[in-house]
Amino acid sequence: MKIMVVGGGGREHAIIKKIKENKSVEVIYALPGNGGMANDAVCVDIGAKDIEKIVAFAVETGIDYAVVAPDDPLVLGCVDALEEKGIPCFGPRANAAIIEGSKVFSKNLMKKYGIPTAAYEVFDDMQAALDYLETAPIPTVIKADGLALGKGVIIANTLDEAKAAVISMMQDKAFGASGDHIVIEEFLTGPEVSVLSFTDGEVVVPMISSMDHKRAGDNDTGLNTGGMGTVAPNPYYTDDIARECMEKIFKPTIDAMNKEGRTFKGCLYFGLMLTPNGPKVIEYNCRFGDPETQVVLPLLESDLLTVMQATTNGTLAETEVKFKNAHACCVIMASEGYPVSYEKGFEMTIPEKIADSVYVAGANLKDGKLLTNGGRVLGVTAVADSLEGAIEASYKKVGEISFGNAYYRHDIGQKALAAYKS
Repeated sequence: MKIMVVGGGGREHAIIKKIKENKSVEVIYALPGNGGMANDAVCVDIGAKDIEKIVAFAVETGIDYAVVAPDDPLVLGCVDALEEKGIPCFGPRANAAIIEGSKVFSKNLMKKYGIPTAAYEVFDDMQAALDYLETAPIPTVIKADGLALGKGVIIANTLDEAKAAVISMMQDKAFGASGDHIVIEEFLTGPEVSVLSFTDGEVVVPMISSMDHKRAGDNDTGLNTGGMGTVAPNPYYTDDIARECMEKIFKPTIDAMNKEGRTFKGCLYFGLMLTPNGPKVIEYNCRFGDPETQVVLPLLESDLLTVMQATTNGTLAETEVKFKNAHACCVIMASEGYPVSYEKGFEMTIPEKIADSVYVAGANLKDGKLLTNGGRVLGVTAVADSLEGAIEASYKKVGEISFGNAYYRHDIGQKALAAYKS
């Protein structure tokens, strides 16, 4: 089989490595991929948002199955365009990807179908939003409606911060057109949990839960990032909570999308807050999370390609989805200065013996040398019988990798360890 994976980050690298385990896979093309994937896939210099060129390449190359991994091409209708040419895909069509593409849509969906989430108001007029804040409870959460590279959510701890966030989004266009409409919502408290799930539009199969670390600095200090590391499973996500989520959140979401004529197939990501009043949805993503994928997929025992095809074909109910009874930890190595400004072009050294568990997110291959080319450069994952073992093994591997301005958090997984011990 000829497989095409659209995207070029650490998430896509993890997906490619897992798909490679299927013996029927002859070649995997990554569009655009990055230099660090060169040993696992054929990188093709076509951007993930260039739908026309992606479709043309898939047709010309005779692609048997496509995986559209990032949010942008999904929201832009990449799956629709490929399926119109007869190429089966993993991922939702555009009318279902809106669940991530529009915060306003997803919040209204939850309200309409009684899916637990934070109380909220929607605004398309800046002055109305500013007036509302005068009486809103603080802290509060301000969200840009559209996609914003995972950065369109601001937690405001003071009224001034809240007003500044609204002005930044709606007047200064910090996130472009994504800030034309905003959501101001209740600030929830409790442990956060990420649950990725496979779905064929009828059946929903949750994957192993995970715990992300969003802040740039140790002890959850500094700016929000796309994620500085993650562990799985999440200790706060008990069997009882999992059952409650299936009953009140997961299945109702899939059913609600069907009722709206927006059948969702692929990976639906549930960002949850375990509040004192039960689990609530913070956000939906229409695809695998990054870096959650880098700990969830190494724990998957079943064949990933087979499961993906089952979501496309509507046969998930008859397909085994099995995970290891183990723990995983992924530490992100970033460029010093991320997420604001950073230098690129430093040579990387990744020992061959650990390459299988390194997922490269930002790198160029130049004259046989691997050079850094991004804020988040790579993720280093380890799997072990215990979380302590996974954390230790992951950091040991991190110590074997070097590049010029490498930066990483030193406390990934410590909060989860403390939770297990409490």
